[in-house]
Amino acid sequence: MKLAAWNVNGIRARQAQLFDWLAAEKPDIVCLQEIKASHDQLTFELRDMEGYWSYWHGDKGYSGVALLVSKSLAGAMPACSHPGFDFEQRIACASVPSPAGDIMIASVYVPNGGKDFDAKMRFLHALESYVAEANRDGKLLIVCGDLNVALEERDIHPKLRKPHMIGATPEERALLARIISLGLADVHRQFENDNDNLFTWWAPWRQQKEKNIGWRIDYVLASKALAEKATSAVVQREVGSSDHGPVVVRFDFS
Repeated sequence: MKLAAWNVNGIRARQAQLFDWLAAEKPDIVCLQEIKASHDQLTFELRDMEGYWSYWHGDKGYSGVALLVSKSLAGAMPACSHPGFDFEQRIACASVPSPAGDIMIASVYVPNGGKDFDAKMRFLHALESYVAEANRDGKLLIVCGDLNVALEERDIHPKLRKPHMIGATPEERALLARIISLGLADVHRQFENDNDNLFTWWAPWRQQKEKNIGWRIDYVLASKALAEKATSAVVQREVGSSDHGPVVVRFDFS
């Protein structure tokens, strides 16, 4: 099973790039963030995407998430939902079948926090409760997307580090660490634990993307039983014109 998380920063501007990438990568599950479009703003090709069940959870302008599930993986469209703590179309969930059993997938876009830090912390606390409940119930869970927190100091390029930055405060980092501790694993770090240049977002100026001067704020967090089945994890910095790169993880359930 191949799963990808990608903050596209506007699906209407990246539609052609998304289709080209899907054709090349053929992921089974795709979690998109910042689609920045309501359902009636989507093209027919997006709403009825060939080969995928698609669930779009967005509104005009800011935010919005989506879930795409390959029809070869799920014979019928998975029931999609968003938990009660959702606001501004920030989380979409679906239970999808896999050889390991049903997996609850959550495509998540955590608030940046620059305009309302308290709202960001409330969302993260609610996400913590959501993960705790899934762990308590023994559910297989994957939380992925743009979590807008650099977990460690090395998740920010040295040239960009400043004291008291939102996205890198002790409170945010501690809360994300607690979420991961609830039976999840940071899958990407399993493969690149010694890589201090692992980033997923780059400011769209001064060629920071080309120079790989960025932040790691996009994650695939999986239940440990699933994380043990992961065989690779990569960030595709060269893909598309979004300021984020897709994070792609492969699992082998054989």
